[in-house]
Amino acid sequence: MNVDIRLYATLTRFLPMGAKNKSCILDLPEPSVVGDVIKILGLPDKSVKLIFINGVHAALHTALKDGDRVGLFPPVGGG
Repeated sequence: MNVDIRLYATLTRFLPMGAKNKSCILDLPEPSVVGDVIKILGLPDKSVKLIFINGVHAALHTALKDGDRVGLFPPVGGG
């Protein structure tokens, strides 16, 4: 299944070479969950704070399906 992955802020450095516009398409086996994407991309533990699938808040164990758009955001500081 193909899933559109979008990384934001400091996570963009983990995109595969040649990725454009902060996104890439991953061909994942079924079944796969968000946590699998994080492992495949080599993101460090606890580097992802917010997860959205098709614009809806999700969790690491959320199942993915063909055509999903996954957005991953790091923790944000400031104030």
